[in-house]
Amino acid sequence: MQLTHYTTKFTKHKFPITLVCENVTNAPNIGSLFRIADAFGIEKIIFCASEIPMGRKMTKTSRATEKVVDFEINENTSEVINQLKTKGYKIASLEITDNSTPIHKCQFSKEEPIALVIGDENFGVSESILALSDTAIHIDMFGQNSSMNVVQATNIALYEITKQLR
Repeated sequence: MQLTHYTTKFTKHKFPITLVCENVTNAPNIGSLFRIADAFGIEKIIFCASEIPMGRKMTKTSRATEKVVDFEINENTSEVINQLKTKGYKIASLEITDNSTPIHKCQFSKEEPIALVIGDENFGVSESILALSDTAIHIDMFGQNSSMNVVQATNIALYEITKQLR
């Protein structure tokens, strides 16, 4: 028998993960990020851009999770990263670089809070933010394309990180 939202046996849990979204401004993507942030029990989302659409297009995909997921908006990504570093966060940018590590080979610790940085839908995480990051992680891909939708990539990354932290 299929279970409903009310009959699942999942235990609620908050993980020490903050999702930092650098210039992610597509309303359906933002709604989906709220939804997966809730599903994976992350502590907070920080949207970094000059304008974040929080209207009907966003809420259509968020399914009201923006009401339960802690979030903030701050235009300055570098400032956000530096603040998180002073609080002891490990800064992991989800981006394919010449020295990024496959996410399944990274070790995440319950003892160190994590800031997962994701980037612009078209350009990824900027070079300036990559330079501030402790590590760059990527998802191994086996087709012709070298990128995937920012929400799909974030789903995979959060699954792997929370799997290790459980």
